[in-house]
Amino acid sequence: MLFALFLALVSISSANRTELRAVFDKYAHHVYQNENYMTPHEFVQDYLCYLKGDNIETKTLDILSSLVDLNKDQRITFTEFQQFESLLLASDSLYRLAFQLFDKTGHGLITFESFQDIITSTSFYKKFPFNFDSEFITLHFGAKRQRQINYKDFTQILLDFIDEQTIQAFKTMDNSNQGYITLKNFDYILKELRQYQLSDFITGNLYEIIKLTKYNLDNSTHITFPYFMAFLQLLNNIELMKKIYLQACLKHPAHFKQQICVSKQEFLNEAQHFPRTTPLQCDILFAIIHLLHQQGIGRGIDTDQDKVGLLLRDFDLIGQHEHQMPYRIKTQIIDEQYNIERQGIGMKVLESGYRFALGSIAGAVGATAVYPIDLVKTRMQNQRSGSIVGERMYRSSLDCFQKVVRHEGVFGLYRGLVPQLVGVAPEKAIKLTMNDFIRDRLTLKDGTIPLWCEVVAGGCAGASQVTFTNPLEIVKIRLQVAGEIQTAPRPSAIQVVRELGFLGLYKGAKACFLRDIPFSAIYFPAYAHTKKKMANEQGYNDPKSLFISGLLAGIPAAGLCTPADVIKTRLQVVARKGQTAYLGLTDAAIKIFREEGWTAFWKGAGARMFRSSPQFGFTLLTYELLQRFLNVDFHGRKLQGSHTEVGGKDQQHTISRNILSSTNPDHIGGFHLALATFEGIETRFGLAFPKYKSTTNEPSNIIQTQTTKLTTLLGIPATTTTSTLLPKDNK
Repeated sequence: MLFALFLALVSISSANRTELRAVFDKYAHHVYQNENYMTPHEFVQDYLCYLKGDNIETKTLDILSSLVDLNKDQRITFTEFQQFESLLLASDSLYRLAFQLFDKTGHGLITFESFQDIITSTSFYKKFPFNFDSEFITLHFGAKRQRQINYKDFTQILLDFIDEQTIQAFKTMDNSNQGYITLKNFDYILKELRQYQLSDFITGNLYEIIKLTKYNLDNSTHITFPYFMAFLQLLNNIELMKKIYLQACLKHPAHFKQQICVSKQEFLNEAQHFPRTTPLQCDILFAIIHLLHQQGIGRGIDTDQDKVGLLLRDFDLIGQHEHQMPYRIKTQIIDEQYNIERQGIGMKVLESGYRFALGSIAGAVGATAVYPIDLVKTRMQNQRSGSIVGERMYRSSLDCFQKVVRHEGVFGLYRGLVPQLVGVAPEKAIKLTMNDFIRDRLTLKDGTIPLWCEVVAGGCAGASQVTFTNPLEIVKIRLQVAGEIQTAPRPSAIQVVRELGFLGLYKGAKACFLRDIPFSAIYFPAYAHTKKKMANEQGYNDPKSLFISGLLAGIPAAGLCTPADVIKTRLQVVARKGQTAYLGLTDAAIKIFREEGWTAFWKGAGARMFRSSPQFGFTLLTYELLQRFLNVDFHGRKLQGSHTEVGGKDQQHTISRNILSSTNPDHIGGFHLALATFEGIETRFGLAFPKYKSTTNEPSNIIQTQTTKLTTLLGIPATTTTSTLLPKDNK
C-alpha cells in the first residue's frame, strides 16, 4: 500500500497549469473569438517536432494531427492542449490515442466508414489489402455495417484485427488451400506485418529458428497454420513467458540468485498453469534461446537443445521493442526515482567515493594523453611581447614544441607531469563527482533537468576544484617554464612549494575561479546535450560518440575562458628581471591590455583548445566506460546513453529511457512522453502510416511487388502479363 502511494507520488505528474499556459501561448499564434489557438499541423510539427520536412505524406499528417483535435474543428485551444497532456499520462494512453485516430467525428463512437478509412491508409494495407467483406467485419459492425463501436469494445477489436489481418495474409499466400505456406512467405508476412514485434535477433535468424524447432525435424520448408499461429502468439505473449520464467525461478533451489538458468522441462512444468501457453510455443521459445547460446550471445554454447537454459536477460533480446513503450519509460523513471529516494546516506557516500575513484583514473588518463600540448600552451602564454632583446623565444606553438624536443629531449615535454598527475586525479575527480552530485539533486522527478540547473551544476563543479587544485596548478606551471632558460637552475616541486609558502600556493586563485567556473558551466551542459544528439536512434552512445562529444564540448569552453587562463598564468609565474610584475587580478588585466593589447588575452587559445578538448574527451570517455564496465549499482541515477549487456559479442540492449523521451524544454509534464506514445501506437498495434511521399509508384499489393522484382531480376519486359509469372501452387 505504501509502495503504491509512493509510486503515485513520484510518477510523472501533470504539468503546472501556469507553466502549461506559458508554453501554449508560445506556440499558439492564431486568435479566434479572443482565444489563442494553434492548428493541428502546428501542434505536431512545430511543438512536438514530429513529421517535419517538405516530403511528409499529407494524409498521414492529417490523421496524426487529429489526435489532439478533440472537437475536430482544426483549432487546438488551450483546453484541448491541457486535456491532451493529461491523456498522455493515462494508464491506457496508447489505446485512447488509437481510439481517437478512428473517432473522426469526435463523438466517442467509431463507424465502419472511419475504421475502413484509417485501415486503408496504413502502410500494411498497401501490401496486404484487408478484406472488409469478411466475417470479422460482420461480427463487429453488423451485416449492414451500421453498428458503431465505443471505446471499450474498440480496445478488444483492435487486438483482434491485428490477428485477423495476419491470418488473411496467410490465406492469401496459401493460394492452393493446402493449409501451409512456404518459409519464404512466412518470413515475408512476419517482416511486413509483425516487424514491430520482432527483435533484431529474430529478424536476422528466422530461418535458423525454424530449423531448430523440433516441429520441423523433416527439414520441410512448409509452415503450417498451427505453427504460424503459435509463432504469432509467442510474439504476443513475451511478457507472459517472462512471468512463467519468474514463477519457475521461485521453485528453483537457487531462487535467491539474480540469474537463474531454467531448463526446458522446468519451464514446461510451470507453463501448464497458464492455459494460453502451448508446448509448441515453448519449443519455438527454446529454439530461439538455443540459437542465442550457439552464437555465444547467451549464457554459453549449448550443443544439446534439451539442455539449453533460459535466463531472464534472454527476454531482452526476444522482446527488444518493449522497452520503447511509454509505460515502460514511465516505469523506468518511477523505479529510478524510487531507488534514489530510498538511497541511504551510507550508499550516497559510497557512490560519491566510487565516482571519485573513477574520476581520478579518468583524469590521469586524460592529462597524460595531452600533457605535451599543455606544456606548449603554458610556455606560449608566459611569453611576453615586450621590447627586451631575446624575450620572444617561440614564434608559434609548433616552434615551441620543436625547441623543447631539441633542447630538453622528448621527456622535456613531460616536465612537471608528476605533480600534474598528483593534482589532476583529485581535480577531475572532484569536478566530475560534484557535477554528477549536483545534477542528481537538481534533476526533476520526471527524469529531466532544466538548462539552468545544468549550468549551476557545472559551475559548482568548477568552483569546487579550485581550493584543492590551485596549489598544484601553480607548482606545475613553474616547473613547466623552468626549462626556458638553459643556464638557470631547474627547481624541484618541493623547492617551489617551500619558496611559495602556504599563501603563495593560492596566488592566482581568483583567476582560477574566473576560469574554472565558466569553463565547467559551459562544458558539462554542452557535453550532456552533444552526447544526447550523437546517440543512436536507441539512445545509446558508443565510445566514438562519447569521445567526440567530449571533444566538441571542450572547444567553446576552453576558447571562451582563455583570457582568464592567461591572467592566471601571468599571476602564478615568477616575473623575471625586466618583466612587468602584477599585483592582482585587475592589475594584471589592465597592464596586459596596455602593454600588449587585446590580442594578448587570447595567447595560446589554439593550444588551449587543442589541449583541453581532447583531454576532456579522453577523461569523459574513460569515466563513462569505467562506469559501464564495472557496472556497480548504488541505486542512484543511471548514466544517460549507457547500456546493459545481455550477453556475448556485440549484442547490446539499451535500457535508457531517453530513447524516445523529448529533449525539448517546452515538453513539460505528459508531453515528455508524446513522441514515445506516437511511436508506441505503431509499435504496439501495427498502425503504421507512410510518413514520406513516395518518389515512385508503389505496387498496391504483394503480388505486384514480387512480380516487379522478378521482372527486373530476369530482364523481362514490363509489358509481360503477370499471369505468366505467378506460380501455379505454393510449393
